[in-house]
Amino acid sequence: MPLKPESADALFPRVFPDAVPCWHVRAPGRVNLIGEHVDYHDGYVLPITMSQALYVLAAPTDDAHVEACSTAFQQRIRFPAAEPGPPGKRGWGNYVRGVAEMLRRRGIALRPGKLLIDSEVPLGGGVSSSAALEVGTALALLALADAHLPPVELALLCRQAEHEYAGSPCGIMDQFICVLGKADHALLLDCRTQDYEHLPLAGDGVAFMVMDTQVKHEIGASQYPVRQQQGYTGLGILQADAPQVRSLRDVSLEQLEGDRDRMDPVVYRRCRHVVTEIARTRAAAEALKRRDLAAFGRFMVESHVSLRDDYEVSCAELDALVEIAAGVAGCYGARMTGGGFGGCAIALVETSAEASLVEAVRSRYDGRFVKPAIVYATTAADGASVQCL
Repeated sequence: MPLKPESADALFPRVFPDAVPCWHVRAPGRVNLIGEHVDYHDGYVLPITMSQALYVLAAPTDDAHVEACSTAFQQRIRFPAAEPGPPGKRGWGNYVRGVAEMLRRRGIALRPGKLLIDSEVPLGGGVSSSAALEVGTALALLALADAHLPPVELALLCRQAEHEYAGSPCGIMDQFICVLGKADHALLLDCRTQDYEHLPLAGDGVAFMVMDTQVKHEIGASQYPVRQQQGYTGLGILQADAPQVRSLRDVSLEQLEGDRDRMDPVVYRRCRHVVTEIARTRAAAEALKRRDLAAFGRFMVESHVSLRDDYEVSCAELDALVEIAAGVAGCYGARMTGGGFGGCAIALVETSAEASLVEAVRSRYDGRFVKPAIVYATTAADGASVQCL
């Protein structure tokens, strides 16, 4: 079961009977409302922090080591606080060790301690359980060391840990929203300048529904870097005539169409998704500012079609969930969210339609695929925090 604040005191002594926790860390997952696979092309993204979160309880010790236990994997890792060391075998432990090493390089004198990690954020569901783990670990280690980092520095440090220790060339969105999230707001983030703006969400009467396929197709891990490289290949062709173009963020659809005949058709489609998705995200942000939920929902659907057809990172399960949600009265729009090839879709619905959506998925999705979908509501919550116990 997820570790809740009210049960933390009871659970920690069973895991670490020789230590007493002093800090409680909360690090939320995230849902990206629109702006998918554009962060590594200097685009705009529009995520929210989820009400579902990862929790870390931290206790100081005097044995010169950091020991972390994950209840999700029923595993422990242990390393010297003064020398976290290189990455080990693939797994959750590399995220913890990587964050510790980045803090050490930053000049933080790590202190020994015991960390109990538990999470409500679905693993591999496209809602950034990895960034929650990184940020939660970093805040726990900083609390143990009686140290502090500004939010943006913390986000960039955690992203570097994921690059070096998890081998994932992620953009900046996940870590930024985890530390900078604000309740009842989305975060419009410029991935080039790192400028950001908190946009108020619509008030009562609407909800975000997460639809988790519970699947992660293995093709995803190998295809993400392929998609990145295809975009960079197209960028190189565009730069031949326009050297001032720094990234696909600087390319208009008209420019892309002008060089279409010089590109492989697949490369062209990859670039078309990025160019149109960046424009869609900016337009969706404007729709959100004027509380035009119908327009925002249309942009969500257009985003999914582009991810499905041009970027080809959707799958049958995600397509089915989006189609089912779109057919529910009171649904403004739906799309896959996250990296794709499984994971989650997100729907914006009237609160009166929540039960209808759950029933539609149960009756029209469950039974068609290997695993039933898990459907739940989430709200935009505050970013990560530390509480002294």
